[in-house]
This record gives sequence, structure tokens and C-alpha cells, in this order.
Amino acid sequence: MTTTAIKKQVEDYLPMLSTKQQVLVLEMIKSFLQVDNESKRMSIKQYNKEIDEAVARIENGNSISHKEAMKEIAKW
Repeated sequence: MTTTAIKKQVEDYLPMLSTKQQVLVLEMIKSFLQVDNESKRMSIKQYNKEIDEAVARIENGNSISHKEAMKEIAKW
């Protein structure tokens, strides 16, 4: 499908959506483009802190196996 054809279909379908649905489509497009003015990148210091905390939890036995995680995910 060509870019022109895609644009035409979007122009045709967008007005058929409710305002709420149009907002959702816009938010989805922004997420594809990684446009999020509210989020800020994590600092290296914060990133390293979170990694250290995660490693400490694992070393203290505060973790679950892959098999257990898959069982939990299956419940979703």
C-alpha cells in the first residue's frame, strides 16, 4: 500500500470515530513516534541505583523462577 493510499484511508476513517477514539488514535501515533513531553530520561545515577537494588533483591532471595513467572503471567 502506498503512502498516499494510507493517508487517504486515515482521512476517510478518522471522522467516523468518536472524539475519544480519535484521541486514542492520536496517542497511539505519538507512542509510535516516541513523543512524550511528560517523560524524562532517567539519569545514569538513578539507573545504576535501580540496578543495584534489583541485584540486592536477587541476592537476598527475593525473586521467582522463570517457571513461576510464566505461571503468574498465564493468570493474566
